[in-house]
Order: sequence, then C-alpha cells, then structure tokens
Amino acid sequence: MEFSRRVFPFAGLAVAALGLNGCNILIPDTGATDPARFVQETSPVFYSPPGVDPMRVKAVDTPVPQRRDIEPPTLYNQTYGLPGANYSRTYGLPVTNPVNAALYGELRDGDFRLPAIPVSRVSSEYLRQEVDYPTQERPGTVIVDTRARHLYLVEPNGKAIRYGVGIGREGFAWSGRGIIQWKQKWPRWTPTDEMVSRQPDIRPFAAENGGMNPGLGNPLGARAMYIFKDGQDTLYRVHGTPDWQSIGKATSSGCVRMLNQDVVDLYDRVPAKAEIVVM
Repeated sequence: MEFSRRVFPFAGLAVAALGLNGCNILIPDTGATDPARFVQETSPVFYSPPGVDPMRVKAVDTPVPQRRDIEPPTLYNQTYGLPGANYSRTYGLPVTNPVNAALYGELRDGDFRLPAIPVSRVSSEYLRQEVDYPTQERPGTVIVDTRARHLYLVEPNGKAIRYGVGIGREGFAWSGRGIIQWKQKWPRWTPTDEMVSRQPDIRPFAAENGGMNPGLGNPLGARAMYIFKDGQDTLYRVHGTPDWQSIGKATSSGCVRMLNQDVVDLYDRVPAKAEIVVM
C-alpha cells in the first residue's frame, strides 16, 4: 500500500506530461531552484565503517579550514575560471551554482530553442542577480552603466536586478535619458548604412534587401528594446546576442548586448514606455 501511494502520483504526472506533449508545451523544472532540493542534492553523505561505534569516535579538536588554498594545485584541488580569478574546486562538490544553471539552461521560446549558456565560463559578476542599489530613480527604470558593463532594473527598497552586458562601438555613441518606445520579440536585424559601409559582407542584410530574418544567429538575439528620446529614435538598442562570450567586453559593433536568457527575463519585466538612463 505504501508503494502504491508513492508510485501512483508519479504515474499521473507522466500521463499528464504525455498529454501535453502534443501541444508542444514546455513544463519547466521549477523545483530546480528549490533551496530544500539544493540542500538535499548537495549534502554530504556519511557512512559507518564496519566495526566502528560512532558514539565512541573522538571529536576532532583542530579547526576545519574554511578556504582551500593549496599551492601548487593538486589532482584533487585545481584552480579554474577566468584569468586572475581566485577560485578553486574540489572534486565531488558542485562546480557551478545550480541556480545559475537553471536560470541559463536551455529555453524553449516560441518556435526557437535557446541553447544553454555555459555559466562556468562566464564571470559571476555578469550573471543575473539581485543587488543593493540605492538610487533616486523610481522602480522600473532601466540603468545602463556602460563602463562597468552592467544593466540595472531598479526595484523598490534600494534593490535592483543586475545583468551583465557587452558594449559595442554604437553602445558608447549615446548617453542620457530616454524611454523604451517599443519592444520586439525575435526582431529582424537591419544594419545601418554606416555599418554596411564598414562591413561590406553584411550588405545582403541591408535595409534595401529586407534585413536578416529572426533566428538563433540573428545579432539582435531573442529580444530587442528600442530607445527613443523626445520622440526620435536614438538608434540605441538593448538586445540579446548569441555571442555569450561578448558579455562584459567591448565588442566591435552593436549597442547593449545581453545574454539571450537575460534579455528574455528583462523583456518580461519592463513595460513599453519605461524610462532608461544610459551613462
């Protein structure tokens, strides 16, 4: 009876999932970010060797080290990460934060499937997170710090959601205060005449040829937000990018680039006509 109570609910879930499969509905693994599940999956495993009475084992008096600074790195403790990063890992423990793995996992978005971002290869500074951010700007305002390569979405009570961005040449061409005039899912990319003259190989995507169709290789990525000031297009865009390695860097072209999973998240949080400050 106990076995039946455990198995039948899961069988029901399986049937429901098969029923939804024909509708192409993606059911996210919402439990992936559950703290209780994280503790359960990463908690240490203890064992009792044969012939050992756990109650008679003496306590260890020496303090447990809180950092693993072993120099030089050994087989079981190796440095990793970006150049200059002071991280280490011990085999048997999670290498990356499972919450980040869930935030940047593969994402089904309309007719497209965004590939997962290899978060272990992106500096944690540029991954989505809530931070303290005292500001006079009202909640809902977007602030782009082009020098620090950060974009902030202001929240109440001195908080903000911070995203990492990449900045291109066009990203430094405008600063000030504007509004997000309109937003577009899976936008069509139309390079400017100046960009075409600088890169003749992209002429097939010029305005007279209709631009580039939406897709995983489109430079504007999964979303674009178009910035206007005083009713005029600034030609400044906040958009996604398939080039996740450009985040945190100054790239050759483009405005403000975000990881596709991040720009989808920002798009859903920010309404049209929201204020944006670029500095």
